[in-house]
Parts: sequence; structure tokens; C-alpha cells
Amino acid sequence: MQVIECDLPPSSVLNQDPIRNAYFRDSYRAPLTHSELGIIDIFFALFGHTPLWMKTLLIVRNAVAKTFGLEAPSVGEIMSPIIRSDYSVGEKIGPWPIFFIADNEIVAGRNNKHLDFRLSVLKAKDGDAASVVVSTICTVHNIFGKIYLFFIVPFHRTGVRSLMSSAVAAGRL
Repeated sequence: MQVIECDLPPSSVLNQDPIRNAYFRDSYRAPLTHSELGIIDIFFALFGHTPLWMKTLLIVRNAVAKTFGLEAPSVGEIMSPIIRSDYSVGEKIGPWPIFFIADNEIVAGRNNKHLDFRLSVLKAKDGDAASVVVSTICTVHNIFGKIYLFFIVPFHRTGVRSLMSSAVAAGRL
């Protein structure tokens, strides 16, 4: 099994989040051959190996977002995320504040004027096998959120699939 699009897993805390009735949502599943990995290790196996072209796009997007008064991660958070072994709700993991963390799932994201988003990394059991499911949900607050998603969603979908495929191919998962 490679990276496949799937439904938001019923076990995900995103199903209980107030923004679960989202304007946009997607989920992708990939095999987890290293089932001993903790959720922090899985998160950084995916998001700790972002290619330079993707980081550059994120930095440009964030510069534009800041001109509109939106909260965005710093260049340092994008280029060199701090990797620790332990995190708590309210701290940042990579560029995003953590909203939820458990042994099998971490949810990070951001609330902004135009939209709120949550990114879940879930370690899931598939019978005897394990997988990782990356899900994103966004709730828009105004027309700017809808316009933003119109332009960002194609890059988002490609980016998530690319990060997951790279992690599988490199044996990090």
C-alpha cells in the first residue's frame, strides 16, 4: 500500500473537534512498518524532512499572510524546526501550536481571522498492520478563507502526498 486518500478515521480526535464540520477536509493513509515509533517520531518522520522547494513556498506564503495581519510561522520555524522528544498542548511542534497530544495522535494547527485549521497525525491499527493517517480540516470564517483555500488546496494535497511518499520510500515510517 502506498499513500492513499481515505476518510477521516473515526478514532481521530478531529471527529470531536468543534471545527469537524469543516469547509475543507482531507485524509491520507500510508503504511507504518516501524510500529514501535512514537507519535512525535512519526510526526517528524513526515514533517521533519520538508524539501527546500516546499519550505520556500511556505516562507513566501507566510510573508504574504503577514502583510494581511495574519499570524504565520517564522522563517526559522520553517527552515530549522526544533525537534524534542516531549511536547505538550500549547507548545509548538514545528511551526504549529499543539491542540491535542496522545500516544497515538497529535493535532496541531492555527486559528486565524480567515480560517482555522487542524492537522492530525494518527497512528492507526489495521488489523495486524499499522498505518499513519494525516488529516487536515479547515473551517473558514469569511470570503478570504475561501479564496485562500481555493489557491492553496492543490499545493496542500500535492505536498502532503509528497511528504508521506518520501517518508515511506526512505523507510522513516
